[in-house]
Amino acid sequence: MLNEPSEKKNDPSGGANQSRVRDYNERLVLSLVRRHGYLAKSQIARRSGLSAQTVSVIMRSLEKDGLLLRGKPQRGQVGQPSIPMSLNPNGVFSFGLKIGRRSADLVLVDFLGQELGSISKVFDYPIPSEVIVFVETGIATLREQLSPSQQKRIAGLGVSIPSELWNWAEKINAPQDLMNVWKNNDFESKLETISNLPVSMQNDATAACGAELVFGHGKELADFIYFFIGTFIGGGVVLNHGLYSGRTGNAGAIGPMPIMNSDGEVTTLIDNASIYTLEMRLRANGFTLSHQWSEPEDWHSIGPLLDEWIEDTARHLAWAIVASSSVIDFQAAVIDGAFPSDIRQKIVDAIRLEIEKLDTRGITEISILEGMVGRGARALGGASLPLFALYLLDQNVLFKGA
Repeated sequence: MLNEPSEKKNDPSGGANQSRVRDYNERLVLSLVRRHGYLAKSQIARRSGLSAQTVSVIMRSLEKDGLLLRGKPQRGQVGQPSIPMSLNPNGVFSFGLKIGRRSADLVLVDFLGQELGSISKVFDYPIPSEVIVFVETGIATLREQLSPSQQKRIAGLGVSIPSELWNWAEKINAPQDLMNVWKNNDFESKLETISNLPVSMQNDATAACGAELVFGHGKELADFIYFFIGTFIGGGVVLNHGLYSGRTGNAGAIGPMPIMNSDGEVTTLIDNASIYTLEMRLRANGFTLSHQWSEPEDWHSIGPLLDEWIEDTARHLAWAIVASSSVIDFQAAVIDGAFPSDIRQKIVDAIRLEIEKLDTRGITEISILEGMVGRGARALGGASLPLFALYLLDQNVLFKGA
């Protein structure tokens, strides 16, 4: 571990104290191993810049704590055989809760993000008391899939929830008085009480971006902008392999981004590239989209209205991607959403065609990629929050409390 003069340990304006540096270094090792699947001590030392002795101490400690697994020795040309280390799937477990405007999902995952069980609930609109009951019964059911020793390794409950949920009552046809309950509801503390676990909360689209960072394209991309098309579109930003949440935690909230609609009116992305807009078109033509929530893979019966929505969504997303790339030189734009994978592919293909129509002089070409996590990204993103809090590299680890 790095050494530091003792007089700086209690100075919040100075460098990180020794315990903080140790925490950072351990997170760095775990994050590198997660990104690459498995690494030997020499590889970790080279990639991290830490000394071989420091890496050895960290790896022994993490292995003793059950977070790393030792692989079979690999013999090279010369010297001692290297021993690859990987994350122990049973080292940590976490719950992820997605609270949407139409449904709620609760998942239990292991340290690799592999889903061990899930429970879902569909509703016309979310009511706090009903969500609490759903979570309480769901956690009790999912806990039974773990042994008593495994249950002791549950890191916490991460919650993925739309910002200011009460402000969307009119658009989702929910009674305003019932939605206002969310405004002054100490939901986090109630969840901690019923689960007996630490609870972390995050904007749903930002959490979904975190899932893509940890379990998807984040393994090969250092910087990307992320779009998740749910009932309403949202997004997130990844910079230098880290989730950038911004000053208030709302970075990447691309929904309010100004764009121009097909009538030449200045409006917002959220009103032109969300599943909500598809719902409105369907209702205007005598359809409903209720099957989307009960049979999420059955979108083929929608027909031409779906094709029109894909075309409009792609056009507006192309503008948003170019605008975002003019501010930050992203490697890629990652597109995901609460729809079947073939719909996602069609949207991505259409975006690529739309970008070719735009003037992108002065902007480095950006890759348009399909998300790797899928419609469950928000729940999995919720499950990743306890992992970020305790085990993964965070840009702010060295400065907490400063």
